[in-house]
Amino acid sequence: MDLFNGLVGEQMKIMEKLLYLQGELERCEEIEMQLLTLQKETELKEIQVDIQKMKEELKEIHHIFEMQTEKVIKVYQEKEIKLTSG
Repeated sequence: MDLFNGLVGEQMKIMEKLLYLQGELERCEEIEMQLLTLQKETELKEIQVDIQKMKEELKEIHHIFEMQTEKVIKVYQEKEIKLTSG
């Protein structure tokens, strides 16, 4: 009977370790998922910064295009005035 009780006691210790390790594994997997999410959030922030830079560059290019268009129109109108006047 002492042998039986000793074996059962060892099994209980092993079961406690097993449950502890399972709990730790689940906790670590949750942390892993949180870290992956944070990494994705970091990537998202990087992409958002890139998007903002592109929007600013696009706005600047649009402004330059408008100025060039106005200049082209002005030069064309001046040329037309000279042709019709002369």
